[in-house]
Amino acid sequence: MSQVLMSAAQLAEALRSARPPRVLDCRARLGEPDAGRRLWQAGHVPGSLHLDLDRDLAGAPGEGGRHPLPTREAFTAVLQRLGITPELPVVVYDDMGGQLAAARAWWMLACWAGHPDVRVLDGGLRAWQAHGGELPLGSKNTTAPSAWRPRFAETAWVDADRVFSGRELKVDARSPERFRGEVEPIDPVAGHIPGARCRPSAANLDEDGRFKSPATLDAELPEAAEIIAYCGSGVTACHNILAYAVAGRPLPRLYPGSWSEWIRDPARPVARGDQAK
Repeated sequence: MSQVLMSAAQLAEALRSARPPRVLDCRARLGEPDAGRRLWQAGHVPGSLHLDLDRDLAGAPGEGGRHPLPTREAFTAVLQRLGITPELPVVVYDDMGGQLAAARAWWMLACWAGHPDVRVLDGGLRAWQAHGGELPLGSKNTTAPSAWRPRFAETAWVDADRVFSGRELKVDARSPERFRGEVEPIDPVAGHIPGARCRPSAANLDEDGRFKSPATLDAELPEAAEIIAYCGSGVTACHNILAYAVAGRPLPRLYPGSWSEWIRDPARPVARGDQAK
């Protein structure tokens, strides 16, 4: 894929250009549906619009997991409301190094909807503030809507049946403790999909919250002919897919339902302990 990260300095320069990118504030807090908008209203990158994890980047929780993909029609309406077109570059950010909703927004826009120029602010809001960037207060969205109707790439993701029957390597973005089934703070069943490898999304970042170098990521990321990325609910798994893009590697496919959908069927196997060697 083309360049997928943007530094704070690059964003500041782009915002001064005659045609600035559409910037989307994707901050969120799991279990707090209104937190993202409150954070945006309290201060955000100039000109950015709020993009909500639960309302814009996911469908209603249920049999498909805690953050299933929205319908194509629903996400198209979101993109049109935000005035997004393929000709307009998009930059997404959060305050967790992209681990939460920013990477999910990148995946949905770039990999699923096929937008040709979507970048993640490397280091997120922390990097923007360290660069001296301003954080104006929230205001109403006065952006003119677009008429873009994306061509969605349904091959970018897989369902539970494919995960169950396929031979692809499954890469789990949750913490090692959750992977091993020692703790489970969210879902009713602990453990992981049998045969999966644990690659915590936090391992993609350095101590400053920025992505590690492409060479480092290339050396660290699990390797296989085909890979399926999953996590608890299909959100942080997108951070691992983004890491593969940064490393210049072929992209894994996303299992959007992830663990929260997998465990809804008692016929699906559950593993605990360390990953297979």
